[in-house]
Amino acid sequence: MKKSLVRHFTATGFLVNDCKVLLHWHAKVEAWLPPGGHINANEDPEQAVLREIMEETGFKAEVVDQGPIIDFEYPKQVPSPLTIMVEDIHDPTEGFHQHIDMIYVCRLIGPDFPLKAGWQWVNKSQLLNGELLDRGDGKNFRPPKDVIRLAEYALQMVDENFNL
Repeated sequence: MKKSLVRHFTATGFLVNDCKVLLHWHAKVEAWLPPGGHINANEDPEQAVLREIMEETGFKAEVVDQGPIIDFEYPKQVPSPLTIMVEDIHDPTEGFHQHIDMIYVCRLIGPDFPLKAGWQWVNKSQLLNGELLDRGDGKNFRPPKDVIRLAEYALQMVDENFNL
């Protein structure tokens, strides 16, 4: 009997502030990633990404809407993600599954304060130059290519919105 594919809905936020994007070393995945996680029951993706950013970093953020605003009173619109990605997850506990990940561009709206261990604000030149980022133990790694491309786009989107 063929085992059915398990999929989870997730939301990820590329949080931008002061021309930098926030990444952390994800020990389980062994990669630099933005904040994000599973969408809980009775949550929409926007609520999930803002909750995940707050839980993981302590920062208050807002979503930078990527889609057209269609003028009607009802039903409520949820901001469009930048993209939706299907990611293979090889979890030693849960086994193989996939994440249907709604990727959002977000902007810091609360106060900036010292980062929790393992987090770094990364600027565009660090991303473009493929700089190795120190994960805190003297070992350095580049973010994955998809994270770099999406982070660059997030930085561009927020910069454009500030320069209107």
